[in-house]
Amino acid sequence: MAMLLEHEGALRLGVFLGLLVVMAAWEMAAPQRRATLPRLLRWSNNLALVALDTVVLRLALPVLAVGLAAWAQVQGWGLFNLLAVPGWLAILASLVLLDLAIWAQHLVFHKVPVLWRLHRMHHADPDFDVTTALRFHPIEILLSMLVKMAVVLALGVPPEAVLLFEVILNGMAIFNHANVRLPRGLDAGLRLAVVTPDMHRVHHSDIRAETDSNYGFNLSLWDRLFGTYVAAPAKGQVGMTIGLDRFRTARDQWLDRLLLQPFSAGAPGYDAGQDAGFVISARRKPAGAFNVRSQPDCPASQRKT
Repeated sequence: MAMLLEHEGALRLGVFLGLLVVMAAWEMAAPQRRATLPRLLRWSNNLALVALDTVVLRLALPVLAVGLAAWAQVQGWGLFNLLAVPGWLAILASLVLLDLAIWAQHLVFHKVPVLWRLHRMHHADPDFDVTTALRFHPIEILLSMLVKMAVVLALGVPPEAVLLFEVILNGMAIFNHANVRLPRGLDAGLRLAVVTPDMHRVHHSDIRAETDSNYGFNLSLWDRLFGTYVAAPAKGQVGMTIGLDRFRTARDQWLDRLLLQPFSAGAPGYDAGQDAGFVISARRKPAGAFNVRSQPDCPASQRKT
């Protein structure tokens, strides 16, 4: 295991590229849904974004989660280190608890308006494929890593568990964002344990009740346990609409627009008062008074007024 830790970067990159190529080939050969925008446009900008994310992460945080875990282990910091939990149990518990932490973080990024401004870029992809799994704003990537590092430090997660979790999480994200169709029986069996493409695709629906569901990237347990599981989209896997109405043009998919999206103040077809996940209403209120409520970008027909 020590050798694996020494070659962490190469291992993660190898698994990442291997799964990306396999799943991309699968979805090109047998796609679940037809694309709405040219693949070259979306893939080039989504892949450029993940490259930028990687550079920003390395520059901003020279020591990442695996390195922090190794340091905490030497210092004897964190719950598992203080309790001297057996290695195998610490690794197993860490994988489960880290997955719960990522699930909870994902939920929070949907519920807190300022965080939704960052996360909505992931949902603003009008198509759903392997590159959607890579489409996150650099600021969200930094915040996510800080959350993960805090959990690693608090629990005293073994560095081996952090490496395994990172590889599994990245691989599962590529798998469950793929534009592929699994046989119904296989999908039903798999989603008893893990998140499948059909299950996670529901989360990228333009219907708010469906967007606010299926937050898991790896284990399907948490959505079932906390009541956020939705089995299928109301309009079906092929009939459903992916993304956000506010960002559907080809120009919205360019890297510069993706980076500026959290700071955009408006878009054609939307009320001027709606700003990046905030809905401001001043109807019949005293001068200077207004209400602010969190609400993901969704079709006007489904918005509550």
